[in-house]
Amino acid sequence: MSAQVVLFACSKCFTRHEFHELSPGQNLCKECRGAYPIVKCTYCRSEFQQSSKGSTSTICKKCEQNVKQYGKPSACEYCNIIAAFIGSKCQRCTNSELKYGPAVTCEQCKQRCAFDRQDDNKKIDGKLLCWLCTLSYKRALAKARQVETERRMAKKRSHSSDKTAQQQIKENNAKKLQRNELNKGSSGVPEIAEKMARVANSGSIDPNSSDHVVAMTQLKETIASLQKKLTLKDKELLQKDKMITELKAQHFTAETELRNKMKEEERMFESKVDMLNQKVASLLKEIASLSKTTKRRGNAVKNENSSSQAAKDSGGSGTDSPSTN
Repeated sequence: MSAQVVLFACSKCFTRHEFHELSPGQNLCKECRGAYPIVKCTYCRSEFQQSSKGSTSTICKKCEQNVKQYGKPSACEYCNIIAAFIGSKCQRCTNSELKYGPAVTCEQCKQRCAFDRQDDNKKIDGKLLCWLCTLSYKRALAKARQVETERRMAKKRSHSSDKTAQQQIKENNAKKLQRNELNKGSSGVPEIAEKMARVANSGSIDPNSSDHVVAMTQLKETIASLQKKLTLKDKELLQKDKMITELKAQHFTAETELRNKMKEEERMFESKVDMLNQKVASLLKEIASLSKTTKRRGNAVKNENSSSQAAKDSGGSGTDSPSTN
């Protein structure tokens, strides 16, 4: 079951769209983005979209709120943008200074208004640029890409038109060749049709006329020839179908035999393993029985030796004891 897509409303027309279809910041759909012009703020120099077509305001909403709250700004001591509402620095430079440390010299405008992020990926062509120079570079790069894209599209359209003209010529030549072969293979059908048309246009069709008989004969011969060709093609198709069926049958038979062989070998292998396991179990039992027998014999021999030794000891003591009178 597919996940439900979450839709978001446009801030102008309130139509609902997917999140990636809305513009970042103002959440405008494609139609609203095209309907209202994009201008630069007089103070912070950031781009924003006007709220209506007839609007002449060039101040973004954030700067409007700051003007109402703090009054008109002064020039920032770093970037010289007239956006310092609080103190001598604009909000952008203040945040960058807190985050990345003191400002350094921009390699493009040579002003001390850039901030080193300690990341080479953030640099532009290996250069440390300020915010304004970065925007200028990106606009120039986007324009160059647009020009390159338009040039490629124009070249592609020109190549496509040339290719289309060549294809049209090839198709016309192929059609002509096909018509010639058809006329050649149909044994004069167009000529026969032309004769039949002339006879029909004359208004007097005589079944016994020579032209009518010749035309009918030629048509019958052409039909018979075409039917013969169709019969041959049908036979070829039947032979190919028969060959395909035989190959499929051979493949099925070979596959079945291979599977049966594998099953038989697997069965024989399992049988051998079972037999070997039984043999091992029998040998283990035999070994255990032999060990028990050997142990019993050893104990019997030991007991016998002990008895004989005891007997010897008792006999010897009787002989050596003194006789009493």
